[in-house]
Amino acid sequence: MSQVMPVDRLTALVPQELLVMLIAAAPVIEIRGAIPFAQGVFGMEPLRALAWAFLGNVIPVAFLLRYLGPLSTFLSRHFPVCRRFFDWLFSRTRSRSDIVCKYGPLGLVLFVSVPLPATGGWTGAIAAFLLGISFQRAFPAIALGILVAGVLVTLAVTGTLSVLANLV
Repeated sequence: MSQVMPVDRLTALVPQELLVMLIAAAPVIEIRGAIPFAQGVFGMEPLRALAWAFLGNVIPVAFLLRYLGPLSTFLSRHFPVCRRFFDWLFSRTRSRSDIVCKYGPLGLVLFVSVPLPATGGWTGAIAAFLLGISFQRAFPAIALGILVAGVLVTLAVTGTLSVLANLV
């Protein structure tokens, strides 16, 4: 009898596209982990993987920008452990958001587009909230940064960056 792999069981219940979106929606992992997963595990074509991962990464950003303030205030007021968590999170984000302070929305694009840990859409949304950048200015900047990061990750996964590096 053949043994079924866990991914096969999971994709029998949930479409691959939704799994890629869920991975991209996760803090820290975001689009940087979702694209290699989509292409490596599911064999998705690069543009398809980029599109689903982008959607998954940008959706939580909209919610964070809209609701992080009221939610953090409410939770901090009623739960001391939440207050400590938000104090830590906001302090950590402030210490890494110099470029956002200096350049505003353009800084958000640059900050989010660098495909490194702690520079993604979640951190960009927190930085925008802390610096008082409006939803109307922050969301397009963060979305563009996520798209740039996704393109860079897609190029890296497909090997295009290594080819370009050898040409230069």
